[in-house]
Amino acid sequence: MLSPIDIAIRIKNGYLAGKQEVVVRGTKMGAAIIEKLIAEGYLDSYTVHEEGVKKTFVVKLKYSKDAKHFTGVKILSKPGKREYVGVDEIPTVLNGLGIVIMSTTSGILSGKEAKKAGLGGEILFSIW
Repeated sequence: MLSPIDIAIRIKNGYLAGKQEVVVRGTKMGAAIIEKLIAEGYLDSYTVHEEGVKKTFVVKLKYSKDAKHFTGVKILSKPGKREYVGVDEIPTVLNGLGIVIMSTTSGILSGKEAKKAGLGGEILFSIW
């Protein structure tokens, strides 16, 4: 299974290498994370490519005047040690300059959306 860690690191490495797009393996969770990052303004768009049963996403990275929209990532929940928090424990990233991506009972949400909905869950990673 594709982990959220893989998605975040591939996107970060794509920005560090100056690429226009990166390819990640296609899963439902991966699509939800990518769509959330697009909605939050960190990515431009993505397309789905299918070859038989194999599905991949080609994610177009977002630049404006050669500035990167995704400069750092911190993995908070790992397969060996999951990080779960309640609604009152959801962290802010760089005083609101970044976001936390969470897996909740309502799907993949940003930290702000989870607080607004009154939901806790698993913190996947933070980006800025």
